Amino acid sequence: MPAPTIYYIRHGETDWNAEGRLQGTLDVPLNELGRRQAVSAGIILAGLLARDGHEAAQIPFVASPLGRARLTMELVRRALKLPVDDYAIDPRLREIGYGQWEGSTLPEARAADPELFARRVAAKWTVAAPGGERYLDVETRMGAWYAELVTDTVAVAHGGTARALMVLLGIETPESAADLYIEQGTVYVFKGAELAKYS
Repeated sequence: MPAPTIYYIRHGETDWNAEGRLQGTLDVPLNELGRRQAVSAGIILAGLLARDGHEAAQIPFVASPLGRARLTMELVRRALKLPVDDYAIDPRLREIGYGQWEGSTLPEARAADPELFARRVAAKWTVAAPGGERYLDVETRMGAWYAELVTDTVAVAHGGTARALMVLLGIETPESAADLYIEQGTVYVFKGAELAKYS
């Protein structure tokens, strides 16, 4: 059975993204640019679904439970002229948890615990922020989500979950994925070990 295609969209920008603050599991709303990025991603998605022979109303849509992902999903669906609230929520798509570092910039996190910060920089996949998650943990929950997919799906989630999915599918290594920038206003199309980006 061929691997399902995932049309993956990172949530639009928030003020904390713009400020370089770690959001993790905190609910930070989209800013005005983030809303425009979500609409743009919806327009791009419409073209991709049409290209691939999908009726937008017939393909499953699933989002992270965090508000920035949910509003992005609703703006995407509005751009597709679909009922905005007709999508699933899956907690496994939530962003990596940064624990005590949530709300901090990287320089602030470094100042709070220079030794742990240095260890995490050296091994981001296996070292967690204090009280947070490892990327390896995120890869595990994304693996459980991916194993249940039976059909092509639209997912709206986060940068961290995108990196974990890339490693899970063998597209990136933990070392290459750890610092990979995941664009907003863009649709990433995963098909097995293949990845294409549309913006």
